[in-house]
Amino acid sequence: MSDDRPLVDVVCAVIQKPTGEFLLAQRPAGKVYAGYWEFPGGKVDCGESLAEATARELNEELGIVVKESYPWLTRQFSYPHARVRLHFRRIMRWQNEPRGRENQAFAWQSISDISVGPLLPANGPILAALSLPTIYGITHAYELGEEEMLRRLELALHKGLRLIQVREKNWSREKMSAFASTVIALGRRFGARVLFNSEIEIARKLGADGVHLTASQLMALTQRPDIALCGASCHNARELLRAEELGLDLVVLGSVLATPSHPNDQPLGWNRFLELTQDYSLPIFALGGLSPADQQTAWQHGAHGLAMLRNAWPA
Repeated sequence: MSDDRPLVDVVCAVIQKPTGEFLLAQRPAGKVYAGYWEFPGGKVDCGESLAEATARELNEELGIVVKESYPWLTRQFSYPHARVRLHFRRIMRWQNEPRGRENQAFAWQSISDISVGPLLPANGPILAALSLPTIYGITHAYELGEEEMLRRLELALHKGLRLIQVREKNWSREKMSAFASTVIALGRRFGARVLFNSEIEIARKLGADGVHLTASQLMALTQRPDIALCGASCHNARELLRAEELGLDLVVLGSVLATPSHPNDQPLGWNRFLELTQDYSLPIFALGGLSPADQQTAWQHGAHGLAMLRNAWPA
């Protein structure tokens, strides 16, 4: 049954320490869902921007002054009392230590060890998105050579890389599968997740953590593949919408800037990237001509993080 109640816009702040810990707050007595835990925030007042509403709510609730606030995910949810549009924003820098100005409890949590509950029902997909690293490394052993690629991969894993796509378009399935087996084994030593490009059955057979679909595969699907982690490459609004409809876990959007491999293609640019990411519900990785130095710019334009080919593997 469709819900035709008016949408109420709400901001939700994902306040994160450099260590990755994030803040959850308990709804105080007297409010709907009292005792439940949530990302702090509240309703957007008339005439307020989302950034302004986030800053005001966090000051009123926790006494902090927001220094950096980035758009992230937007999801709609129907509660018995209201139909809400939740605008999640990432807070990376703030002033003052949080304190419960409404006498509410709050707690710093780790994605691998959430010790408070119950959580508001709308937060399940948000926690899944929050578990994704902000750097997505894409292999290119066909350029570097297999031995050098594995050397650089291990170096990147030591430095914290935790999400990898095996993508070697110029290789046979057999060669790419054998290489992927090595990457998966290496990734597991570090707790990294590995996605296999385009071949769902091979991804399952190898025990990969997931599959990364091409845009043409995405548009041809009628349902989400039965695999733990599913991503897709997107280039336009139509493809992004299809990924949402299928309930994928992540998308890669690009090219944002010009790339050596596609010098004649017209890049999206950051302004168009921001237009496409507004009010989007899935984590988006920006791709194309980017380096780690572009991370903050990507966050400012609604990206979850960066997907990189050459620049993910420093020598």
